[in-house]
Amino acid sequence: MIALLRTEVIKQARRPRTWVALGLMAAIPLIVTFALWANPPQLDREGGRDLFYLATRDGLLLPAAVLEVMSRFLLIAVAALFAGDAIAAEASWGNLRSLLVRPIRRGRLLGVKLTIAAALGALATVIIVLTALIAGGIAWGWHPLDVRQFAPFVGIPYQSVGTLLGHLGIATGYIAWSLASIIAFGFMISTMTDSPAGAASAAFGLYVTSAILDNISAIGVVRNVFPTHYIDAWHSMFTDGVVSSDMWRGAALQVGYIIVFCGIGWWYFRRKDVMS
Repeated sequence: MIALLRTEVIKQARRPRTWVALGLMAAIPLIVTFALWANPPQLDREGGRDLFYLATRDGLLLPAAVLEVMSRFLLIAVAALFAGDAIAAEASWGNLRSLLVRPIRRGRLLGVKLTIAAALGALATVIIVLTALIAGGIAWGWHPLDVRQFAPFVGIPYQSVGTLLGHLGIATGYIAWSLASIIAFGFMISTMTDSPAGAASAAFGLYVTSAILDNISAIGVVRNVFPTHYIDAWHSMFTDGVVSSDMWRGAALQVGYIIVFCGIGWWYFRRKDVMS
């Protein structure tokens, strides 16, 4: 198992796609930092609860602001790419059959591929936060969030540097975990097709479909089981200073999707007649 993991890590490290995707995760926070520095946002109607406005007053809030926008599109696309590529890429290259000819069990191969896809999704999230944290510190410094110094904010409590760093760590883990349903679905489709692009598109399509339906209030409480329903629940840590109950619900919701999607993928692949 360890040798197979090491081989997969080396394979991913040698692929330009990996470096391009992770490079984008580092480049976007730098672009956002420069844009905010050149054109600082104005105080919003809610009394300054906007994370981008706060980020220009305290560099510790820049990672939260960048996560807010990237977790709604680009980070999802990158996670879907890694998941959809897991098995389908080997099939499209004609390597899958030769891999299974070796004394490698299908279940073990699936476990390694899923682990690497999830790890790359988590790594992409961490890169966003660390890059924004460094850039924010250089541009605006790291300070306690004492909103009385900046503007008449409404309902935002004082937060020390340590508290903000702790909240950033929790938010990073929460966003990385919230990618689980997308990664699991992309991985499931990857076991069923020889097209990595098709599997990645299906995973991203799940996110888009969930986001659209989640905005239709007429659906009612059914929206609570959509994979993206609680994706922004971590905001409360920065605007209210507390971990909301919605975060716990969002974290628990992902478990069901992992079990269903990965279970179907395992079941299908173990019975699949691999021809490529």
